[in-house]
Amino acid sequence: MLDAMLVDALIVAPAVLGLVWSAKEWAAVAAVKIDGHPGLLAKDDGKNQAIVAEMIKIAQTISDGAMSFLFAEYTYMAVYIVVFSILLVTMTGVPTTVAFVVGAVTSILCGWIGMKIAVYTNVRTSHQCWKDLKSGFEVAVQGGSVMGLSLVSLGVLALFGLIVAFKAFFHFESEQEMFEAIAGYGLGGSSVALFGRVGGGIYTKAADVGADLSGKNDYGLEEDDYRNPACIADNVGDNVGDIAGMGADLFGSFAEATCAALVLAAACPDLKDSWASLMYPLLITSTGIVVGIITLLVQSVMFPVKEPASVEKALKGILVISTVLMTPVAILLSKWCLPEVFKMDEKLTEVKWWYCAISILLGLWSGLVIGYVTEYYTSSTYMPVREIAETQKQSAATGIIYGLALGYLSCIVPVLCLGVTILCAHSLCGMFGVALGALGMLGTMTMGLTIDAYGPISDNAGGIAEMAHLPETVRELTDCLDAAGNTTAAIGKGFAIGSAALVSLALFGAFCVRAHITHVDILNPWVFTGLLFGAMMPYAFAAWTMKSVGKAADEMYQECMRQFPKIMGPEQMAPDYERCIRISTEASLREMLAPGALVILSPLVAGFGFGKNACAGLLSGALVSSVQLAISMSNTGGAWDNSKKYISAGGLGKGFLKGSEAHKNSVTGDTVGDPLKDTSGPALNIVMKLTAIISLVFGSAIANYSNEEGGPFWLN
Repeated sequence: MLDAMLVDALIVAPAVLGLVWSAKEWAAVAAVKIDGHPGLLAKDDGKNQAIVAEMIKIAQTISDGAMSFLFAEYTYMAVYIVVFSILLVTMTGVPTTVAFVVGAVTSILCGWIGMKIAVYTNVRTSHQCWKDLKSGFEVAVQGGSVMGLSLVSLGVLALFGLIVAFKAFFHFESEQEMFEAIAGYGLGGSSVALFGRVGGGIYTKAADVGADLSGKNDYGLEEDDYRNPACIADNVGDNVGDIAGMGADLFGSFAEATCAALVLAAACPDLKDSWASLMYPLLITSTGIVVGIITLLVQSVMFPVKEPASVEKALKGILVISTVLMTPVAILLSKWCLPEVFKMDEKLTEVKWWYCAISILLGLWSGLVIGYVTEYYTSSTYMPVREIAETQKQSAATGIIYGLALGYLSCIVPVLCLGVTILCAHSLCGMFGVALGALGMLGTMTMGLTIDAYGPISDNAGGIAEMAHLPETVRELTDCLDAAGNTTAAIGKGFAIGSAALVSLALFGAFCVRAHITHVDILNPWVFTGLLFGAMMPYAFAAWTMKSVGKAADEMYQECMRQFPKIMGPEQMAPDYERCIRISTEASLREMLAPGALVILSPLVAGFGFGKNACAGLLSGALVSSVQLAISMSNTGGAWDNSKKYISAGGLGKGFLKGSEAHKNSVTGDTVGDPLKDTSGPALNIVMKLTAIISLVFGSAIANYSNEEGGPFWLN
């Protein structure tokens, strides 16, 4: 078994290496000079420089808009952090509050870094596509890897630093008590993720839907046409919703899964006295950083990008390579950190070290399978999306019917994978095994974030190319990168949803330990009542967020239609981009409050008002309901989006290109799908996780407010 000093080194050294490597990749992106290519413009230097100046101006406007939104959003978050910290101090004590604040600040920092590198990279990706496809792809991946490596590295260092500080400055009765307090770290990260996902999702889709309805449908403009007043807000939204929000979301998953595993390990009598065994969950993530760096080096050799068809292969290759490399790492860590045989609880008295390795590998490979199933249902390479495109020849309605059916069908294999993982892992190692399965699925998080961030970067690159009047060949290359990015973004959402389900179940197990719940009986009326309410929560949450997008998009549409007559008429007025950015910002911040309150307050009301059994039922219902709704919404929206791109690229033939009825029908489907795949669907991950982590953090207090049977205290 590894000694304590080596364990510390294996946690800190990879995290430091990850930060150094991300700085190296940022430097590589910064080395790209935006100076144009005179040869590609028939050596027209004047036109060349005008385009370069416009590219820089547009990129700066996008950056300013994103920073303006994040500053306003983080102001709201600061108020929430202060208010919730007061509640935490009162109910749980100072250590949990400190962990909460550290988790929230780290999550905010990760989101900010992701947004900064995205807006820094997008214009350089556009510029390099002016040169060739390979150069554009490399810059986009380098920008994405900065986010992936830096986010995970910061998360590992902050959590490990918190553990060391708590051991040095606070007195705890046991290791389990300390790690229960450190669970506040996951709560802080997930709270920020809620506002980032919901606020950012409403922002980006309000701009996107408003731009499509006014520009494409009413005025027949191309996507990202500079004359559309909402086009800059749409590109800003890609960064604040898909980058900052997604980064905070996956950071929250890492923090929660690790905290749940630490709590469960500390509750195990045979693991709590070994530093290597206690830090085993954190080592899984820290060594994953090294795996990510090696993956980036191997990918460029095994999957070089030479033609459009090779882009998607290269991105999927990143996932495959990282999964294959992580497999032996997980096995060796289990061998080196755990006893040969140990007792988990009264029922699991002979758990072998390789049981834990199997639990990790089940999560790791289930994540890859879920990713590939998601690709099958959302990529235009395969039959499901092409079937939708065929139905859109007739009407938008038939395309919407097929899209909804596709989303429901796409739930089957992921749910089977999650079920097998949970059943096997729990049978081998109890809830600790489920937590390890979640960490296994997140073991390749550095690369998952890399290809996730790649998508919005490529999308923005295409928008900049269109707005700056770059040659049509450049837009064709950025569209190629963007099409592959759409598929990998859908794969990333599949990973996020799957890991959220496992994380939530692991947190539920940790909550049961802390609240002294030995079994959850569905025949208990308080459990079943909580179950019904929990199953309803995702639908209420999805309804509120979708309605919020609709309201904000209507405001955006009205503003665009107010400006268009003067923009398109004889006056040729310049679009007022700032007004549209302000509409999206104000609407998203206003509309994110009610869904956020639903998720944060529901477990507290259930636990303190109706007892720990009702709270357990609520968590169960929210988990089971959210998984399938999130998968179906995300995949339905992704399929409609790629159906539109398939038709635009001539997939149905030359008679069905842009401007045809089939294309207009596909735009309708894509517009309906926007809030499904980029707002409500991804945010349901946080409904699962945040309700569970809040219950865990307040578990002891909830138990104190319950009667002996686990019902409400007022029935004593």
